[in-house]
Amino acid sequence: MTKALYLEDSYLRECDATVVKVMDGRYIVLDQTVFYPKGGGQPHDVGKIIRGEEAFNVIYVTKIGDEISHEVDREGLKVGDRVHCIIDWDRRYRFMRSHTASHVFASLVCNETGALVTGNQIEEDKVRFDFSLERLDRDIIMKCMEKANELFKRDIEVKWYELPREEALKIPGVVKMAEAFPPNIPNLRIVEVVGVDKQADGGTHVRSLREVGQIRLLKFESKGRLNKRVYFTLEP
Repeated sequence: MTKALYLEDSYLRECDATVVKVMDGRYIVLDQTVFYPKGGGQPHDVGKIIRGEEAFNVIYVTKIGDEISHEVDREGLKVGDRVHCIIDWDRRYRFMRSHTASHVFASLVCNETGALVTGNQIEEDKVRFDFSLERLDRDIIMKCMEKANELFKRDIEVKWYELPREEALKIPGVVKMAEAFPPNIPNLRIVEVVGVDKQADGGTHVRSLREVGQIRLLKFESKGRLNKRVYFTLEP
């Protein structure tokens, strides 16, 4: 089992670790990691795993069961190696800002329209959201976006913690994904934007809405009778 340090502190940029498994020479499992694996619409981290004077570029990270696999650009790491992990912080921090912005914007749209989220993807230059709606007009989008941008000007705390599953599922709107069910585990990780939103979530976030910046609509389009898509980007 890999200890996921990013769940405890999204701001950790590096850590020491031990290689516990090597698969096909380039897929590395560590005892603990700061690298976020692809999932929940958030891209995986990239960065370096350093052993002594040697650096191995991490090009892909995924979770397999209880293990987090780091794909590196070349072979050479061995079980038992003591290594130092460093993520590409600028890239990660932008994803953190985008992820928190996504929670706020989606919460406002869902509250305004009664929709559920049917898909989402964070990218370096934009964020995509799909909503289970027959109709979503520009006025509603802009209203929610303006509300979100007003919230992003304020120092509103964002915090994350675990709750027993039964207690967590009593929170209204804690699951906003259509046809999504939280994992069958005793405790769920909750990301709370204080006074704004609470969601079950395993991603990385900023600690204050003021860190997000502002968001700007790129476009919206219909992807089916009950599926409307919105793209936005961070500024700056």
